[in-house]
Amino acid sequence: SFPNETTTKNKIAAKGLARHLNCLNEENKATRKRALEQIKRETVDKGLSSSVLQDIFSALLKPLLKCLSDPMERCRETAISVIKEFIRCVPKPEESLPYLMPCLAQRLGEKEILEPAEELRLSAVEMLTLTVEVCGKHLAPYLNEMINILQRTIIDPFPDVKRESCKCTVKFAQCVPEHFHMQAESLVKPLMQTIAHQHSRVRVSVIEATGAVIQHGTGKNVDDVLSHLAQRLFDDSPQVRKAVTVVVGDWLLHMRDRYSYFHKLVPLLLSNINDEVPEIRLLAADLWRQVGAQWERENEDDIKDKMDFLLTPPAFYPPGVERPGLGCRELVIRNLGRLVPAITHDITDWLVPTRVRTSQLLSVLLLHAEDHSTQHMQPLLATLYRACTDTEQDVVSNCLASAKLLGTFVPPAVFLKLLLDHVTTPYSSSHPWAPLMVLAAMLGGCYKPLLQPHLEQIANTLGQPDVCQEYQQVMYLEQLLACVDVLLCKCESDCGSVSLQLLQVLVTVQSLSTETSLSEKVRENSLQSLCKVQSLDSVMQLYKQHMGQLLDWLSASVNTWSSYSPQRLQLHIIVTQSGPVIGEFVSQLMLLLRSCLNPDKDPEMRMSTFTMLAKLLLDSANTLDSQGQFCDESERFLCDILLPNLVWHAGRTAAAVRTSALSCLFALLHGGAITPGQLIHLEEKLSPQVLSAIEEDSQMGRLLACRSVSTIIRLIGTSLQPESLNKIYPELLKRLDDSSEEVRGVALQTLGLWLSSLTEGYNPELYTAHLQLLFQQILLHLDDPEASVQEQVLEILKKGSSVHPLLLKKEVEAVRDKHRSPLYCDQLLEHISSLS
Repeated sequence: SFPNETTTKNKIAAKGLARHLNCLNEENKATRKRALEQIKRETVDKGLSSSVLQDIFSALLKPLLKCLSDPMERCRETAISVIKEFIRCVPKPEESLPYLMPCLAQRLGEKEILEPAEELRLSAVEMLTLTVEVCGKHLAPYLNEMINILQRTIIDPFPDVKRESCKCTVKFAQCVPEHFHMQAESLVKPLMQTIAHQHSRVRVSVIEATGAVIQHGTGKNVDDVLSHLAQRLFDDSPQVRKAVTVVVGDWLLHMRDRYSYFHKLVPLLLSNINDEVPEIRLLAADLWRQVGAQWERENEDDIKDKMDFLLTPPAFYPPGVERPGLGCRELVIRNLGRLVPAITHDITDWLVPTRVRTSQLLSVLLLHAEDHSTQHMQPLLATLYRACTDTEQDVVSNCLASAKLLGTFVPPAVFLKLLLDHVTTPYSSSHPWAPLMVLAAMLGGCYKPLLQPHLEQIANTLGQPDVCQEYQQVMYLEQLLACVDVLLCKCESDCGSVSLQLLQVLVTVQSLSTETSLSEKVRENSLQSLCKVQSLDSVMQLYKQHMGQLLDWLSASVNTWSSYSPQRLQLHIIVTQSGPVIGEFVSQLMLLLRSCLNPDKDPEMRMSTFTMLAKLLLDSANTLDSQGQFCDESERFLCDILLPNLVWHAGRTAAAVRTSALSCLFALLHGGAITPGQLIHLEEKLSPQVLSAIEEDSQMGRLLACRSVSTIIRLIGTSLQPESLNKIYPELLKRLDDSSEEVRGVALQTLGLWLSSLTEGYNPELYTAHLQLLFQQILLHLDDPEASVQEQVLEILKKGSSVHPLLLKKEVEAVRDKHRSPLYCDQLLEHISSLS
């Protein structure tokens, strides 16, 4: 209680303060200011004893509080300063509360700001904080006033006032917890209004104040602040994220109703275990260990059996990873059912940071859950499928790490039953490769002895046509290859039992890939690995081991092939990569080719196959005829496959097929895969088709036909009957007027070979008419506008002049005067004369 008025006046008079008090009522602001300064100097600045100051403060309090409304800012500032010093120095500051608190509530707690100066509002709030520090529990009766003030000052426009108000809130909650909880809820809204302030120090203060308000409140407002705190996990300021970590950890350790909120608080703390700042990571991990240890102590009876038997990590635990404590694991296990739906929701959030943090959190949760995640496999797999299609690479990487943990802890028999069904029936039509990506990651985490019994099931699934041949997207093929690679890496020599299925998949990936780098990866890495695990020296040996089965595999569907069938591409990969090995399986290959190159089959498919065969036949000694077996098949190949495709049909497509067949024929003749004896035997069937092709509309077709005739004459020209020879040259003469210089050149060269192939069996006198026609037509081109053609014709006629010199001389003399220049005719006549 305050002393009586007479005693107080006496003490004031004794200290010479009465005049200064009277001056506080003067209208002159300078006078009031000097009076306040004098009071300060005569009291707190003099270092008077605490008991004296207490008496003086009691007398001066009302006048000083009145000065808080003074129009002059300097007066208000000095008044606040004096009151603060008195509160700090007097032994019983709580005696001032009946006057001080209503005054502050009026100045700071109204809707309208009564104090216009920011710095003075800050000083006033600092004075309130000091009052809370020194008065403590004595402030309980003034709960309403305190809450009203804090509600207003927490949202004050001045950032420093916001910070000081949050500091005051924390101290007030700690001083009167038994009363604070009754009105703590009313501070949640202003705090959440301020938690996203642009100044990081303000955000830190708000988070700390929120922690105190929830900690000392009723516990009913946790849901109101969780979303705001979750957003602060992505704050650019490490100090803000650290503050969230401290607050959430404190709630998990000390909040009265924490058991009801474990499923909401645990994710917030665990999210910061992967923070980019080491200090925050270590802090979060330490707090999490404390939470787990405390939970163990509190639930010792419930987990007694687990404490005895689950302390040793599983034998296949991820290497280099510290196993969380039992309490931490149990907390996650018991709340995983509530956490998984939240993870599923947030991992598709529109904000990239949210998706990244959620994917990191999923990995942490699965490390804690271990084999208990088995019962949540369906939603977890669905979540991973969606996350693996994310455009943010960090999200994909984190989810693959989660999938690897699932593969480590969940028995293969369980996850394969679900996962392989999704592989054969894609989970999403737009991202069919997602199950394959998850499968590869889970296989990568699986323990080899547990995986081995399921190896055949996995390989058979990957080799199914609906799986490995259905999609051509590069991403799909990459994930298919990743599954094969992880099997080879994990199971090593055990993969020998499924070598055929794996090779089929690798062949398919190469055949469907449009990326050169992917095909190179298969050849240089995957195929080599498949050889290595079986102790094979080369890819050739691998193909030799399975070539018969591969050809049977393709033959099973050959009757349904079209230009869109992947099997034709698989055949191309097999026969080109196997090199000389294909030569050991020529008979089996011919049966396959006879079906797919039937003239009734898809034209585009036949064209591509003929092009492939042409490349092989040009190097037949190292491919189809590497074992000398192709010669036995070459006649049937020519008669049953090539010649039927050379039959003329109308249309450009049919012409393109004939051109590709001609390229294959030329390769067969030029590559030496057919003997002269076989050609002689087939000449009657072959010549009409080839000579007919010399008049193809396609320039390439005419060129290939001329080259084929040239090769035939070179191989068996001297063995042909005159009748057969006389059927050839007229067709070649027609091509001397061809629009293509290249065709003309080959036709001339072939005519030269024709003349060179005439033997004694060809009677010049008997076939004078044929020779005369030939000489006449060729001599026309001795006067060709192109000098190169003239020279080529001259050389041909010189070499052929020995066949019938007199006839040639006669024909030359007949045309000499008709040529633009007799030069070449004279040279030819001179040559003929030299012969005689």
